[in-house]
Amino acid sequence: MKKERVIIIGAGLGGLECGYILAKNGMQVTVLEHEAQVGGCLQTFRRGAALFDTGFHYVGALDEGESLHTLFSYFDLMGLPWKKLDEDCFDEVVIGEDTFAFANKHQRFYERMAARFPKEREGLKKYVTFLKEVGDHIFGVFKGDEHKRYTYSLLSRSAYEFLNETIKDPLLRKVLSGTSLKMELNAPTLPLYTFAQINDSFIRSAWRLRGGGSQIADKLVEGILSMGGEVKTHAAVTYIKEENGKVVGVTVNDEDYLETDWIVSSVHPAHTISLVKDSKALRNIYRNRIAHLDNTFGMFTANIRLKPGLLPYVNKNIYVHRADADLWNVNTLKTESVLVNYSVPEPYSSTAVNIDLLSPMSWAEVKKWVDFPVGRRGEDYVAFKEAKTEECIRLVEKRLPELRGAVERVFTSTPLSYQSYISSAEGCAFGIRKDYNNPMYTVLTPRTPIPNLLLTGQSLNLHGILGVSMTSFLTCAEILGMDKINEELKIKD
Repeated sequence: MKKERVIIIGAGLGGLECGYILAKNGMQVTVLEHEAQVGGCLQTFRRGAALFDTGFHYVGALDEGESLHTLFSYFDLMGLPWKKLDEDCFDEVVIGEDTFAFANKHQRFYERMAARFPKEREGLKKYVTFLKEVGDHIFGVFKGDEHKRYTYSLLSRSAYEFLNETIKDPLLRKVLSGTSLKMELNAPTLPLYTFAQINDSFIRSAWRLRGGGSQIADKLVEGILSMGGEVKTHAAVTYIKEENGKVVGVTVNDEDYLETDWIVSSVHPAHTISLVKDSKALRNIYRNRIAHLDNTFGMFTANIRLKPGLLPYVNKNIYVHRADADLWNVNTLKTESVLVNYSVPEPYSSTAVNIDLLSPMSWAEVKKWVDFPVGRRGEDYVAFKEAKTEECIRLVEKRLPELRGAVERVFTSTPLSYQSYISSAEGCAFGIRKDYNNPMYTVLTPRTPIPNLLLTGQSLNLHGILGVSMTSFLTCAEILGMDKINEELKIKD
C-alpha cells in the first residue's frame, strides 16, 4: 500500500516534531527548510570556544510525570544532557534594589513568596492554586468539548485583570510579572491562559540544556531519517499548488516540483498563505485576516563571551528590572528589563563561559535597515547595537558588578537578525499576538480553509517549547485523529 505523502514547510521545532509524529505513523515525510541549518530558534552558533543559542534558553515542566516530560519522552529527547535549575531559586527577579526568589513546586513557591508578602497570603494561595489547576488541565485540549470550553474560557479572559483582582500589593504584582520575558506582557491583549500556563510550567520544574538547543533539532532529524523520512536544507518553498480545493504539491527554489497528499507549514501563517497564489478555497476575507494579525515584539540579544574564570556560574536565571519599569506596558525604546541567561558550563566547572542578555525590542526600532543585506547595514546600525549593549550591561551590573570586567567579546542580534537568519516575521519573539478580546480571530487553529493544508508552530496556541510541542500534536491530530494522539501519549479521560 502506498504511503500518504506529507510535506513539512520549515524545520523549526514545530515542523520537525510534526515530521517525527507523522513518520512514526507510517507517512512519507519530507521536511523542507530554506536555511542552511535546521532548528529555527533552536539553532546554535559558535564564536571561538563559546557556543551560543539563538532562541532557546530554558524549559519548564520536565520532571517525570509533567507535561513536557510526557511530550519529550515521545520524541526520545530525555536522554539529552538536561540540567535542572536550583529548585529554591530557578528565577531571581530584581526590581530596583530588591531581589526575589522563584522556587519550584507550587507549595514551596507559595511559602517563599508568602514569607516576603505575609499580608498577601490569601491572594497568593488563590494565585498558585489557579496556576496549578490550569497546568493540570493542559492535556484537556486533547479530550472532549468540556475541557476545550475550559481552555477557551481562559483565552477569553484578561491576564492583567486577573492579576490585579487576585493580588492587591502593587510590588507583589510586579514581582509575579517579573519573569515577563517568557512572554509579551501586554495589558490590553494577553490572555489569562497564556500567562497561567507558561508561569505554571516553570514553577513545576525548570531546566537548561548543556550544549545548546540544536541538540533537540538534531535528535528529531535523526528520528525522522531513521523512519524513512527526508530533511532537506537550502530548500525554500516558493509556491503551493492547489487543484479542486486541495493542495497537491509545492515548488522548491522556483525549480523543483514535489507532489504531496498533505502540507504542514510551520512558518508564519501569513507567509504560508502567501505561497498559495491561486485558490478557490482561500477567500480574500481569510487572506486579509491572516495578513493583518499583529506580531509580538522581538528581542535584542547580547551574546557575551566571558574571560575565563572571572564570572561564577549560577544555576538560575536573573531578571533585572528598573524600579519604575512598567512590565505590562513595555517601552522598548528604553532598556528597562534584561534577562540574564547562563549557558551551562562543562561538568565540574564553577565559572561561566558565556551568558546572554535579552531585552525587548520592537520591529519599528530596526525597520529602517530592513533593505540592507546582512553584514552591510552600516555604521549607524553597529552604533545602535553597541549603545543597546551598553544599556543592558549598565542595568545588569547593578546586580552583577563583576560582569563588565569579565566581558571578552560581545555578539549582538536584533529583531532584524531573527528575521534574516530564522525567518521570524518582524523578528517577533512569540509569534502572532493573541488577544483575549477576540480569541476567535487571533488564536489560530491548525486548520485552514484548504482541508489538507495545516498550520503549526508558536503563532497558533501557545508559544515556547511546551506550547509548540502541544500544538504539533494538535496539528497531527487533524491527520491521524485525536484518538490516535491520546493513545500514543497515553492520555486517559
